[in-house]
Amino acid sequence: MNLLVPLMTIVRKETIRIFRVWRQSFLPSVVTTTLYFIIFGNFIGSRISDMAGFKYVDFIMPGLVMLSVITTSYTNVAGGFFLSKFQRSIEEMIVSPTPNWVIIAGHAIGGMVRGLVTGILVMLVSLFFTHIKIHNIWIILIYFILTSAMFSLAGFLNGMIANSFDDIALIPNFLLTPLIYLGGVFYSITVLPEFWQHISKFNPILYMVSGFRYGFLGFSDIDVFFGFVILLVFTAVFFIINMILMKKGYGIKS
Repeated sequence: MNLLVPLMTIVRKETIRIFRVWRQSFLPSVVTTTLYFIIFGNFIGSRISDMAGFKYVDFIMPGLVMLSVITTSYTNVAGGFFLSKFQRSIEEMIVSPTPNWVIIAGHAIGGMVRGLVTGILVMLVSLFFTHIKIHNIWIILIYFILTSAMFSLAGFLNGMIANSFDDIALIPNFLLTPLIYLGGVFYSITVLPEFWQHISKFNPILYMVSGFRYGFLGFSDIDVFFGFVILLVFTAVFFIINMILMKKGYGIKS
């Protein structure tokens, strides 16, 4: 069996779904980020001398890009996979010879497409507010792609265990959003008291935001290689958990 055919079929289905409703897929993140740049970058940033030695709007730009990548990758797969469950179309994939890893990878790649395209659009918007500096393009690409992959897989897990559309919003609202805003998007943890610096290091999103920022500014609150390892570990863990639950038919088989 040529596994590339079912994989690309799922990816094409998810990609078409994203671009068919492009206003809902991309515009909200672009508009929200533009407001962040205006309010935090210009209005508030003009009153802040610098952050970690950088102009404030330059400092928050990588964090805002990562914020959009995380949220859109996650919500796209969580909502998309749950919709497949709700419409019972996922059952057709399960009874077919398509391996579970292909189903997972297809949905995850679809989420990555939305996350990466949104991230690129946010970077283009940032050109109206700051000049993008690139310290290490490979660090940028690695963190950009791996973060999108990790949260696409996390969104797949959310979609699998969700029993209603309300469950789709539960984790992003009460877990993901606080972790993002406490993950160094708008500040460096060096401005925090020592105790809270140690607490912040238990937040995995800090490593993604800081590593991505290093690619642009050459500054990071954490060790960039350790952040890369954290990304790989979390991506692998989410993939393995999804494989186990798919094999059991959790939330799918009645």
